Amino acid sequence: MLPGMKKWMRFAAACLAALLLAACGRSVVVQPNGRSAPSRAAKVVRPATGSYRVVRGDTLYSIAFRNGLDFRDLAAWNGIDSPYTIWPGQVLRLSRGRSQAVSKRSPVKTAPRASAGSTPVFKPVAPAPSRQAVVVAGAATVAKPVTPAATPVVRPPKGATHTAGGVTWRWPADGTLIKKFQSGDAIPGIELAGEAGDPVRAAAGGVVVYSGNGLVGYGELIIIKHNDDFLSAYGHNRKRLVKEGQRVSAGQLIAEMGSTGAPRNELQFQIRRNGNPVDPLDYLPAR
Repeated sequence: MLPGMKKWMRFAAACLAALLLAACGRSVVVQPNGRSAPSRAAKVVRPATGSYRVVRGDTLYSIAFRNGLDFRDLAAWNGIDSPYTIWPGQVLRLSRGRSQAVSKRSPVKTAPRASAGSTPVFKPVAPAPSRQAVVVAGAATVAKPVTPAATPVVRPPKGATHTAGGVTWRWPADGTLIKKFQSGDAIPGIELAGEAGDPVRAAAGGVVVYSGNGLVGYGELIIIKHNDDFLSAYGHNRKRLVKEGQRVSAGQLIAEMGSTGAPRNELQFQIRRNGNPVDPLDYLPAR
């Protein structure tokens, strides 16, 4: 073969290879230089859709809290009246049905008939004045306030409270603020560092509506209802010292700080207004 012909064939082969690489390059996935893949965005707490089957340990409040709902809406959508008794196996609607008007509730039964041996998941004490007279079998009986000796009331120092939203708030722990509120977090609230066993106190007076460990990511969790609008939540405790239905005072010892569901000893604290997370620093007193 002539030398000139060899050069021409090599040139043609090089051109053909370049064309093939260019064509194949359209399907190549290019990774950005010097950058890692974007981290998974935190899941914002939004009202859920669909339904939920109740399991033992649930309360109406914990289900609403988990799904970013107002407990009053959840109760209304399912025809459940106070004291919001629910049962294992009961299926709850997590959104308003098409036939349910905003101002009216569907005539749904309060709760399905319990099978033999079954017990209600939650039957809280009504948040009425502690010495209100109640009638039992036709006789008047005075309800006695429950104040366990193991949960003493810690009086806040002067100037350590702040009234907002009709509730007088105080700090739930004395630890250092290590994380501020971000609405886009999967668990939106603030975090206070401390030592295992440090006291965790009620940020305001109210009724304990959840005390358990059934919500993933919160560890040993306590939820307190302060009024129809506000709830507060206390997560990652080492030990819970209060029970569901118990009335607590502002500053009362309710738990010991711990690391359940967390990599360090800390308190994960939330305030929710009408089911929506809000920045606790807008309600707690200035430090």
